[in-house]
Amino acid sequence: MMSTAEESRVAAVTPLKLTGLVCAVLALCLDVVAVLSPAWVTADTHFSQSLWQACVRPASSPGTPWVCTWTLDSDCQGATFLCVTDWKIATVALLLGGAAIILIAFLVALISICQGTRRRFYRPVAVLLFAAVVLQVCGLVLYPIKFVETATMQTYHEFNWGYGIAWGATIFAFGGAILYCLNPKNYDDYY
Repeated sequence: MMSTAEESRVAAVTPLKLTGLVCAVLALCLDVVAVLSPAWVTADTHFSQSLWQACVRPASSPGTPWVCTWTLDSDCQGATFLCVTDWKIATVALLLGGAAIILIAFLVALISICQGTRRRFYRPVAVLLFAAVVLQVCGLVLYPIKFVETATMQTYHEFNWGYGIAWGATIFAFGGAILYCLNPKNYDDYY
């Protein structure tokens, strides 16, 4: 049989906060996948760009190998969309900053659950997750606007799965922040 202190400690972990913690973990995992993704923008079968490199294959010969260039390198090789620009660096910095803040929020939430000091850390975790969402939304809005502005490709291009996963990470971080904001005192007392 559990003592009263053990019962109150178990009861204080609510489904909302656990779901918020799961959202933070998912956001962090999706951020890692998005940042490492090789496909943020693709154009037909001869161009692919990620946050870190751009790969081009001559359209006239589909059997030739891809030629990849480091996106953050100063050597443009004649293509303006391959040049290092401030907006590419800003996008990477905003996404990595958001991921770092999500990691900090996750660690604070996890430590608070393990130590049993949950209520005291609900607001800081929510604020951290909202800050990460703001950074990531800024980066995810900046990227397509500036890419389309600087791209001189004459073919159809689309934003690929890496960009979509980054939006998924942002949505999960936002969901976690909302869950950590939901009436923690009354809800915890209920449980």
